[in-house]
Amino acid sequence: MSRTDSSPAGRLTAAQGTALSVGAVLGTGVIALPALAADIAGPASLLAWTALVVLSVPLAAAFAALGARHADAGGVSTYARLAFGERAATVAGWCFYLSIPPGATAAALFGGSYVSSALGGGTATTVVTAVALMAVVTAVNATGVRLQVILFALLLALLAAAVLFSLPHADTANLRPFAPHGWSAVGPAAALLVFCFAGWEAVAHLAGEFRRPERDLPRSTAAAVVVVGVVYLAAAFAVITVLGAGAARSGAPLGDLMARGLGEGSRPLAAVAALLLTFGTMNTYYAGAAKLGAALGRDGALPRWFARGSTAGETPRRSLLVVSALALLTLVAVAVTGTGAQPAVMFSAASFSVVYAIGVAAAVRLLPRGSWGRRSAWSALVAVLALLVLSGPHLAWPLLVACAALLSVRVTRRRRARTDPALVTAT
Repeated sequence: MSRTDSSPAGRLTAAQGTALSVGAVLGTGVIALPALAADIAGPASLLAWTALVVLSVPLAAAFAALGARHADAGGVSTYARLAFGERAATVAGWCFYLSIPPGATAAALFGGSYVSSALGGGTATTVVTAVALMAVVTAVNATGVRLQVILFALLLALLAAAVLFSLPHADTANLRPFAPHGWSAVGPAAALLVFCFAGWEAVAHLAGEFRRPERDLPRSTAAAVVVVGVVYLAAAFAVITVLGAGAARSGAPLGDLMARGLGEGSRPLAAVAALLLTFGTMNTYYAGAAKLGAALGRDGALPRWFARGSTAGETPRRSLLVVSALALLTLVAVAVTGTGAQPAVMFSAASFSVVYAIGVAAAVRLLPRGSWGRRSAWSALVAVLALLVLSGPHLAWPLLVACAALLSVRVTRRRRARTDPALVTAT
């Protein structure tokens, strides 16, 4: 099947696509969650990391196959529309779009915590840094995403330095006891770590921006899976074996690793790494969500005001403005209530799990029988359904969003019925 969007091809290369994919998945996962996962499951959290790296292979493969075959700014929303119709498309689109504000808030706060760890100032420094990150990401996305390749090289260099210089201080004795909280704790740790692996669907929204999506998107995704898997497992192993029992109490594990390997004076460098990683994650998600919002406006799932910028090569500034504003409001709410970033992480992760479930189900229906993409989708679907179960009460947020999306579909159909009853009957 040809590209869904018949507009001219975009400008992204495979190298830029790899940078965007890595930037979407890395970031806050590396800088914050290894310590939180270790607190939940101890060294056994490495099993949760490994399981989610393995899950990333079929998940990323399925979305790459869909993106190459149906390159469109709507991403998962478009796939759901093609496979299941308007209702599923709207639910998928809204869940993804409204997962970005809490996710961006958590990411910005994680990055800000490293700055406050290095410079002092506590919560005030963290929040001010988070606001600054949101402002910079919005400005960069308003002008394009070309800086991502440079950022990609810088963040990998800093991560490699943190891990490699700290590993001589590793002690395998820190792996014992391996499961201090029991084997059942691996499940909750995996549910938390879903936030680290949310991102494989993000670049699918930018598939229409690739020069040759049928070739470059699968290549960039395959490269990104390898890079992400190696980096995550190396970082998690270093945090546990180097920091030991202190890993669970660390608010800035990457900074602690660099301090152990290079001395306390390296904490500002860790703050720089954290900011770069956070910027990479937020940059890709703002870009993907902005494009999605424009596509939803184009398709009638959001007001037509959002539609400007849905064509490949255009910048969806209106949708970007809404994403940025909602993220800022969420950050203000978290700062005022003092709830911290963890609830935002879990609500965002639950939303991503719903989007994944719809996306891989669409892949099963849309991709050719016997293709590697369809086989990957079946494998991913089983795993994603398990992640939904692990999300537990945090599924309340995506379920609320889904109800609002279905209500929107109903209102839109009533409006159409007043102007063209035949069109409503056809849909």
